[in-house]
Amino acid sequence: MQTFMLEGYLVAAPSVLTAKDSGRKRAHFRVLETSRFRRSDGAPGERTTGFNCVCFNEATTENYIAPFARKGSRVVIQGHVENDNWTDKLGFEHYDLRLIVDDIRLKNRRDPSAGAAETAHGDALDAPDGASLDDDIPF
Repeated sequence: MQTFMLEGYLVAAPSVLTAKDSGRKRAHFRVLETSRFRRSDGAPGERTTGFNCVCFNEATTENYIAPFARKGSRVVIQGHVENDNWTDKLGFEHYDLRLIVDDIRLKNRRDPSAGAAETAHGDALDAPDGASLDDDIPF
């Protein structure tokens, strides 16, 4: 099996769905990744690609994605790619690739109004030697 690693930004807040039969939760979301390059004439260019992602891990969905992931969150995802196909109401076949999330890391920016630096769970971090983490760096 291939492993795929992706770093990008969430397009919208993740959609958390509950299965009717089992009651298990899963998260669906879309991530955009932009790659920058130089054309043969030296002009800069960029290409943005969207990825449909699904996280079937219920603990990750409930404890990590649902409370902390939001539109614009920077994420690093490790997973594998699967084919997805379905038939719509008119009988047309559709094919798509989706990224099945094995591991996800949120890299949310700190809220400047929060004061002290905080972890993803909202616990304040302690600076060494009693110094404040908000102090200016002397260099």
